[in-house]
Amino acid sequence: MRFLSIYKTVECNTPPAPEEMAAMGKLIEEGMKAGWLISTEGCLSTASGARVRRSDGKVTVIDGPFTESKEVVGGFAILKANTKAEAIELAKHFLGHVGQGECELRQLYEPPSAGQN
Repeated sequence: MRFLSIYKTVECNTPPAPEEMAAMGKLIEEGMKAGWLISTEGCLSTASGARVRRSDGKVTVIDGPFTESKEVVGGFAILKANTKAEAIELAKHFLGHVGQGECELRQLYEPPSAGQN
């Protein structure tokens, strides 16, 4: 099974310290080699972002920063796990490296394999 892990945290307008980047790089390398980490990316601050919304046929665009948000998406990862419980343990492991924040886990849709009914 694959899970999307959405990391939410308080907005930070400064890049991580070099030692934080090194620790994250080590975790990413560990996860890739072990096969439980498929992909991951961090997000820049909301100042460089935009929200695009469609409602009642009307499209609106709001440029960042999103100061009204208490928490923002700080990054994401695609995890490979055998169970939801295993994905939760992987998220706990990640949070142990980054400190504050939360991970929302969502199982990704996977079409049935050929030949399965």
